[in-house]
Amino acid sequence: MTPDDIIAAALECMDTPFLHQGRQPGRGMDCAGLLVHCFKRLGLEYRDEYGYPRQPYDGQLQKILNAQPSLQPIPIAEAGAGDWLIMRMSRDPQHIALHAGFERGRAFIIHATSESGKVVRHRLDALHRARVTGAYRMVKA
Repeated sequence: MTPDDIIAAALECMDTPFLHQGRQPGRGMDCAGLLVHCFKRLGLEYRDEYGYPRQPYDGQLQKILNAQPSLQPIPIAEAGAGDWLIMRMSRDPQHIALHAGFERGRAFIIHATSESGKVVRHRLDALHRARVTGAYRMVKA
């Protein structure tokens, strides 16, 4: 499994409409749904979660990610193409995005957001970079 394999799996979901707790490429998904899709596509072990709120609290998102058998926490400074970034949009970290590598010296991410209304790929700009609170790497469990 290479970073390119992970990115290719995420790109299969491009333009899928945003749907909180959605898990169906082409029909509806949220940021966690994008992660679940990549786990499935790459044949990795995972534990799916349902019933989570749009605004996680008390470290809920980190606890879920830390319990994933196929994710390993890494230092943010080491995050690169194919790694997952956890972001704080308001209070507690509540968002996951895939680092999609670099193009002409600029980093990109793939993620599903209610703001965009779908799965998108765009530059990891200063605002999004400032929101990153943690990073994870996919591993074979």
